[in-house]
Amino acid sequence: QVELAESGGGSVQAGGSLRLSCVASGVLYGRQCMGWFRQAPGEEREGVAIIDSNGGATYKDSVQGRFTISRDNAKKSLYLQMNSLKPEDTGIYYCAVDFWFTYCRGLHRAQFDYWGQGTQVSVSS
Repeated sequence: QVELAESGGGSVQAGGSLRLSCVASGVLYGRQCMGWFRQAPGEEREGVAIIDSNGGATYKDSVQGRFTISRDNAKKSLYLQMNSLKPEDTGIYYCAVDFWFTYCRGLHRAQFDYWGQGTQVSVSS
């Protein structure tokens, strides 16, 4: 059983920064693909960034160059540094784990097995 807990969300003005954190507990060996997803009101949950156990990362086009995903396997932690935030970045951000694979298969929510409860990010113009 894996449990994920996100933190670090908040309200900022456009152009501001936030750093999200996710701590995993339970059976997690630090080798799986992990990622951040977000869901805006009335929208589908979408992939923002994913990272494999070696640090290889993939980003949604609209956040490329503004967001940085990182992980600390020893601490079973995942991070998302978000800079130059825009109002369209508003949403609930979720941490997720693709438990059965050591490599990342893409920004597809159906491939991820465990999810956190989410943390709200609100960006005002």
